Amino acid sequence: MYLYFQTTSMTKLKNKKVLITGGGSGIGLLMAEYALEKGADEVILWDISEENLANALRSLSGKGKASGQVVDVSNVKSVKDQAQSLIEEHSAPDILINNAGIVVGKAFIEHSHEDIERTMSINTNALMHVTKAFLPPMKDKGGHIVNIASAAGFVSNPDMSVYAASKWAVVGWSESLRLELERDFKNMHVTTVAPYYIDTGMFAGVTTNLFLPMLNPDKVAKKIIRGIERNRVFVKMPLMVRLTPFLKGILPVRWFDFIAGKIFGVHKTMSTFKGRTKS
Repeated sequence: MYLYFQTTSMTKLKNKKVLITGGGSGIGLLMAEYALEKGADEVILWDISEENLANALRSLSGKGKASGQVVDVSNVKSVKDQAQSLIEEHSAPDILINNAGIVVGKAFIEHSHEDIERTMSINTNALMHVTKAFLPPMKDKGGHIVNIASAAGFVSNPDMSVYAASKWAVVGWSESLRLELERDFKNMHVTTVAPYYIDTGMFAGVTTNLFLPMLNPDKVAKKIIRGIERNRVFVKMPLMVRLTPFLKGILPVRWFDFIAGKIFGVHKTMSTFKGRTKS
């Protein structure tokens, strides 16, 4: 039997190499900006969109060293090849932020098999494959792995069944990974991020209210960077998301359903969902 405790040391971004998947836009790009402001030696952006990458690198020009690669994180071979190339030519990242994700907002019966495969591949499997590719060299020098999950990883929601499944899986895997690395490697850290809807366009059209408003992307990015610096186990936002596991633990299921669905309106949020507009 063993006992271990989370270290109180800080993760410094200064002079560190930071890799962010889905870094071509949204909070991925914002986190890149703040990492450079904190003195990161380099930020490396992975994104499936060549256009997004080009725009992102232009916006980061003059703020610090930034580079990008077009990578489809749902393609395991692409992930392995790009990771190996990066490790051989430079080195593994000190901080890995698994940020890429998609959402299909509709009833499960309306999902295609392709919807299911792609959602799970990008939102869940990709995080494991990317981390697996970089973990061997990261563990030798110490590092920090950040996994972007969601409030949907704690609360079931109509018209988000597959998305919720992908994020519940991320929470379970990320927590298990944290426990393993805390046990086996002193200088490895894992942070799991669980935000409510973020106003980046990905969840355009969702219905929110004063109790659970849409989150500001800039504030979310800052909180994640601060969570990395402080080696937070979880970064949850807003307050109601932080309280959710406690409420689910003490309330009967039907009571929790009533509070989440009727009082806070969570169960109706996706009824007006439109999603990101494609150009």
